[in-house]
Amino acid sequence: MWLRKESNVLKTLKRLKKSFIAGSLAVTLGAGVFASAAQAAEHNWRFANLYGRGTAFGAVYEDLAKNIEVMSDGRIKVQVLYSGEGVGTSGILGAVKSGLITMGAPFQSMHAGELPAGVVEIGLPGGTDDVAELATLFHERGWAEILKEAYGEQGLVWLDPYIQPPVYIITKEPIESVEDFEGLKIRAPGAYGKFLRKLGASPVSLAWSEIYTSLSTGVIDGSIGSNMIDHRDGNHVEVAKYMYPLPLAGAQVLPIIVNNSAWNKLSPDLKAIVKAATTVHAQEQMTKSRLWESQAVADMEAKGLKWSPEPSEADKAAWQEAGAELWDEYAQEGEYSKRLIEVLKDVQGE
Repeated sequence: MWLRKESNVLKTLKRLKKSFIAGSLAVTLGAGVFASAAQAAEHNWRFANLYGRGTAFGAVYEDLAKNIEVMSDGRIKVQVLYSGEGVGTSGILGAVKSGLITMGAPFQSMHAGELPAGVVEIGLPGGTDDVAELATLFHERGWAEILKEAYGEQGLVWLDPYIQPPVYIITKEPIESVEDFEGLKIRAPGAYGKFLRKLGASPVSLAWSEIYTSLSTGVIDGSIGSNMIDHRDGNHVEVAKYMYPLPLAGAQVLPIIVNNSAWNKLSPDLKAIVKAATTVHAQEQMTKSRLWESQAVADMEAKGLKWSPEPSEADKAAWQEAGAELWDEYAQEGEYSKRLIEVLKDVQGE
C-alpha cells in the first residue's frame, strides 16, 4: 500500500532530485534572481490546472506560480486559472499548444487521441505502485527523454513530472464482485476507461468539476479520482458512499508543460528558474499528497464512506488480466507509446 512506503519513497525521490535542484538553483542564484528590488514583468504567463479554487491541490499549483514569480524576481508573472475558469480540463493540452495559455498541468487521460504517449506516461493499470521505481523509470531509464520528444513534436516543452497517489473508484452502490461493474456508467477517461470497459462498464469522460453533479443526478454511477484527496475535496462521498478496494493504478505521474514559443522567449537564467520551480513543485506534490491521503480517507469515513467487500482471488485475477491486455494495446498507439512500453517491460522483467 502507498501509505506504508512513505519513508523509503521520500528518501529515494529526494536522492534522485537533489542534484538537479542544486544545479538549477545555483544557476538562478548566480543570475541574482533573488534581488530585493522587484522588476517589471518581462513575461506574463497564464497557467491552467486541473482543480478548483480552495482545493488542496489547487493551492499546490498556486505555490508553483508564486515560486516562479519570486525566483524570477517578478520577471515572470503567472496568472493561475483553476478548473472551469476559461479553459476546461479537456482543453488544457490544446490551449497550451495554441498559445492561448502559456503553461498547463494536463490530465493526460483526457487527451488520449491527441497524445497517446501521455496515457502511458500517467500510468497504465497493472503498472508499478512503487514510487521509487517510477522515479527511476523517468530519470534513469529514459522515459524523460522519450516524453520530451513526444511533447516537443507538438510544440510543447515537457518539464519535471510530479507523482500523485493511487487511483480509486467511488460508486453509488457497493461492488460485490467485478461482475457488478457490468453496465455501470463510470467517469474514467483514457486507459482507465478502456480498462473498465473490459469489465463491462461504460466509461464516461468528464472534468473533475462535473463529477459531483453527475453523481447526484444519476448521469454516472461512479467515478475515479486522481487520488483520494480528489474524492474528499469534491465531496463525492455525499452522493456516492462506496470505495472499491483495488486501485486502478498504484500512482499517477503528471507533467507541467509550456508552450514552446513562449519558452524560447525566455533567457537561459529564466528557463533554469522555471525548471527549478517545477522540480520543487514535484517534491511538494509528493510530500503533501502523502500526508493528505490518510487524512482524506479518515475525513470521508467520518462522513459515511464505506468500502466495498474485499475482492476474491478470481476478481483479483480478472483485474490483473484486464490491465495486462492494455499494455500491448497501447504499444500499438504510436512510436512513442511503443518505446515507453518497451522500456517498462524491460524494467519490470528485471
